[in-house]
Amino acid sequence: MSARPIIDALDFARNAATYHGKIALSELERLQGYLAGESGELQYEIAGALNSNAQSILQISVQGLLKLRCQRCLGELDHVLDLETDLLLAENEKELVSLDEDESVESILAEPDLDILALIEDEIILSLPISPRHDEHECSIGGKSGPETAGESPLFAALAALKKLH
Repeated sequence: MSARPIIDALDFARNAATYHGKIALSELERLQGYLAGESGELQYEIAGALNSNAQSILQISVQGLLKLRCQRCLGELDHVLDLETDLLLAENEKELVSLDEDESVESILAEPDLDILALIEDEIILSLPISPRHDEHECSIGGKSGPETAGESPLFAALAALKKLH
């Protein structure tokens, strides 16, 4: 794993700096619990700017393909990630509390040593569906055709083995 990019958030925004690259899914440790597989990579870009009110913001863009676990059949589910978000930078805790009262604005505390990849990972996790599922006609539940048939599902095989024990 290479060195993680660190920025001074306010300086980055005020100088309209940009940073972009690719990140292997295997490097995003907290995201692993949401994934069915860790292969692949994501492209990202983070840009600093001032909004129309001259407030510092970070504009985050992330694209790629994630393999999530379907909560209906437990098979793999392709999830196209196309994330675009703007984060308003609060200069101190008091300002952050004030900004949090406005639900239409996403804000974070501007840190002098902000880990870009940790921030991107946070935004990805927040953007994921709560209960990812295939469309009904694509799922294997109920004998329908899909990624796995009901008889081949590891979950059903485990349940059948438990049933035989009792």
